[in-house]
Amino acid sequence: MDGEFRVRELVLGVEGLALLRQAMDADEPFLHDRLAEIRAFAEDGGAGIPGSGATVRELDPEAGYAAWSARYDSLASAFIEVEEPVVHGLLDRAPAGTALDAACGTGRQTVALTARGHRTVGVDQSPQMLEQARGKAPEAEFRQGALDALPLADDAVDLAVCSLALTHLPDLEPAVAELARVVRPGGRIVVSDLHPFVVMLQGQCLFVAGDDRLAFVRNHVHLPGRYLDAFAGAGLSVRSCQEPLFNGRLAPGGYEEHIADAARAAWQDIPLVIVWDLVR
Repeated sequence: MDGEFRVRELVLGVEGLALLRQAMDADEPFLHDRLAEIRAFAEDGGAGIPGSGATVRELDPEAGYAAWSARYDSLASAFIEVEEPVVHGLLDRAPAGTALDAACGTGRQTVALTARGHRTVGVDQSPQMLEQARGKAPEAEFRQGALDALPLADDAVDLAVCSLALTHLPDLEPAVAELARVVRPGGRIVVSDLHPFVVMLQGQCLFVAGDDRLAFVRNHVHLPGRYLDAFAGAGLSVRSCQEPLFNGRLAPGGYEEHIADAARAAWQDIPLVIVWDLVR
């Protein structure tokens, strides 16, 4: 469903979250600044922020990542910055073998897997994303396919990685079952995803598509209990769960840069990503 880039509402929401979280501990100047910014944005509607009032298109994952593919790697992301050290630390402990990068996108984790000696297969439903990935990791094999219908045989790989993708699915079970199916008994699965706290509080992540219009691919809230149910249903055991926190980076050029103090106070100590280490 298409919508409007409602800058005023977004800014007021972040300012309100900062007040809610800091009201008992913040000093008076901080509280004064928040109230002053709330009054200012309530009056001018965010008119000074580029893009205010623009139409925002909702795209399904295939169309969305096709539109995002050319610019995806050029965008700085706090989510990736806090996710990669955790995921790569887990990959460092896995012996080299045959690996799957499921929903590989532009090949970020494919590169990490091949660098660690794995024979890697990258799977994504977007041909445009796969084209980008092939340029990054020419030694890997790539196949087009969906998370809930992976184009691999049973017990095909020793290790599977799925990064920041399950949030786009309304139901976890089919994709988790597919990951378990293609991993050999005793093999490992590393799953990272947007933390449900972020999805509940922030909602959707906007991007500028190839036609310079704003768009988003819907994120769904999956609480830890839903992951655990899906893992148990697929016969997977949890080795660890890590929740890296907000690192202070705001999206370059985004509306939060106009209220940086409030945004950092709002997101302080909020986990951005959840990372699961699983064994079949």
